[in-house]
Amino acid sequence: MSENTSNTTSKFRWRLWENRAEADEVTPKHPHKPFPGWLYGVLFLVFDIIAVAALEVGVSSSSTRVQLSSPTVGFGFVSKMWTDGNFVFLLNVILVGLLYLALLMLFNRFGTASIVILAAGIFVAAIEHFKVEIRYEAILPADLGFLGTNTGNMLTFIPAGAHVTILVALGAFIALVALILVLRHFDGRQGRMIRTGNMGLNFASRLILLLLPLLAFSLYCMQVSTTDSWANKLSLGMGDKPSMWDSVYDAQRNGPLVAFTRQVNPKIMDKPGDYSEQTMKEVAARYEQEAKRINASRANNLNDSTVVYVLSESFSDPSRVPGLKVNKDSMPNIRKIKENTTSGLMLSSGYGGGTANLEYMGLTGLSMANFDSSLTSPYQQLVPGAHWAPTINQMWGAPANSLGYHPYESSMYSRATNYKKLGFSHFYTLTGPDVIKYQDKIDDSPYVSDKSSYDSALEGIKDGTANKFIQIITMQNHMPYHEWYKDNDFTVESTTGTPLEKDEQESIETYQKGASITDQATKEFLDELDKLDKPVTVVFYGDHLPGIYSSASQDDGNSLALHLTDYFIWSNKASGTQGVKTDDAAYSSPNFFVAQAAEHMDAKVSPYLAFLTEMHAKIAAMEPPVVNQIQGWERIPEGQSIYLDQDGEPMSAEDFDEETKQLLADYKLIQYDITAGKNYLKNTDFMTLP
Repeated sequence: MSENTSNTTSKFRWRLWENRAEADEVTPKHPHKPFPGWLYGVLFLVFDIIAVAALEVGVSSSSTRVQLSSPTVGFGFVSKMWTDGNFVFLLNVILVGLLYLALLMLFNRFGTASIVILAAGIFVAAIEHFKVEIRYEAILPADLGFLGTNTGNMLTFIPAGAHVTILVALGAFIALVALILVLRHFDGRQGRMIRTGNMGLNFASRLILLLLPLLAFSLYCMQVSTTDSWANKLSLGMGDKPSMWDSVYDAQRNGPLVAFTRQVNPKIMDKPGDYSEQTMKEVAARYEQEAKRINASRANNLNDSTVVYVLSESFSDPSRVPGLKVNKDSMPNIRKIKENTTSGLMLSSGYGGGTANLEYMGLTGLSMANFDSSLTSPYQQLVPGAHWAPTINQMWGAPANSLGYHPYESSMYSRATNYKKLGFSHFYTLTGPDVIKYQDKIDDSPYVSDKSSYDSALEGIKDGTANKFIQIITMQNHMPYHEWYKDNDFTVESTTGTPLEKDEQESIETYQKGASITDQATKEFLDELDKLDKPVTVVFYGDHLPGIYSSASQDDGNSLALHLTDYFIWSNKASGTQGVKTDDAAYSSPNFFVAQAAEHMDAKVSPYLAFLTEMHAKIAAMEPPVVNQIQGWERIPEGQSIYLDQDGEPMSAEDFDEETKQLLADYKLIQYDITAGKNYLKNTDFMTLP
């Protein structure tokens, strides 16, 4: 053999040895064969589903604290794919799968990524379980703050006796880890995902497959809460049914991850084109001058009185519903009260639901009409993460002077959390932490009576000498209605020629009786306030009509009538303004109540209240477009917002005069700055009473 041939053979053998060594480095020798790709796919899907199942178990609860929710959880979360054509379970699997895939590429080890995704799922599920048990509230984006400076607050989610749950979770996790380690032992490739000998190709492939799922997940989170975005359409198309009144029900019904991502990045408002620090200074200065003009003729201070807001659940006049004839008046006392004080009809954004939105408008002076159609529930989507949340109760100073009463579940609409953030020292409910004192019910009604709500609030009003802001949210007249009351002699009949269905008639007649009980209890409440030697003013309003008028709601021409409730502003004898009837009160919306109360009380105003006073003089009431159905939570209805003049007639925004257009533009600037902007007004005296 020649020397050249020998050298060539040696070089060939050396290269072959190098290639084998490189191959052995990529895939070491192993007594077992590598798992085929399809098996990895099956295992990926199995562990993905286990993580989703763990999250769902975390929010599943046998609690009957919120009877109205009655969700289908557990296996129903899966089975509704073929029973209802609802694929929200698959949506959760896809979202968890995107995170899982990113972990696979990050670690390049199937076992490691699987352990991490399962650990995360089980850990979050345990925290969800604790939070549901303690607060009846699912994990919200605002809770992520606990992972920063408030990590210690995580302990508030861990109840006594939690060791059982922790041990079960730990046991399940250990069993899964053992399974993964066994699988790894029998896998000839040891779970390695990318195995090319080219390090550059290896890195590039992993980076791309890491970034793509993270990008898809991030884009989904950023857009899913924006109406008509691709993510929003995908979510709704796969069966997501937002249930914003109850975060636990929302998580049970739609999956914790879908419910969570919906609240990550809600679109609040479009930024006004002229929004800037200078513009907001000009707005503040403009209404500071207006406040000085108004205050020159007013004698009192708003917070020298106790002010009580009464949101009366579903209270309205059945005799105003088109196509119905009632046998007698359900509200003779309130009708008489209205005749002798500031009063009128309130335009509601809801029908059969949406209580918290009316409540939010009443407390803030902001209007749902200004928000983007994607923002359907400020209490869930906006307030928890807000950096600045000015509300009217804060004009009474320290939180000790702000008290809330609601004889129901404290977590509904995240009220327990929100009321604390809004500056209330106590929020008394059935479930605490502050438990409402009186909880009597009437006959077979499942709800606490309005009299009990009033009696509980009376004790807070009478306690101490300080003037306070009191918020009462009643529950007595909440749907549904099923012949609760004994000796009910109220009747109703149709005037359209088509008889009412049995269920509709039963609901209306039960509701009529409940409204009459509210009417009497409200009169007695005001009589008690009249005996006090401290000034008290009450703002009373029904939040919306009950969603029981199925016959009337079939006619779109009845929309306005089905969105008008009753309101009044009343002061006791000690206030010195009893019997006052202000101008422009025939129609209103809850965002204007505080300005109207100040006018009724002859009280001086802040620049903000001066603005609302001017706005109400031009537009009596304003709400988003209304619909004749119980409020959904997917979007605010399309179309122009409803604007009513002082005679209750709808107005077109195109026909507004220049002053009204300027006021509306200023309103959007003010609302944007408070809710979505940089809070320039916070550093001014815009919210400050003289």
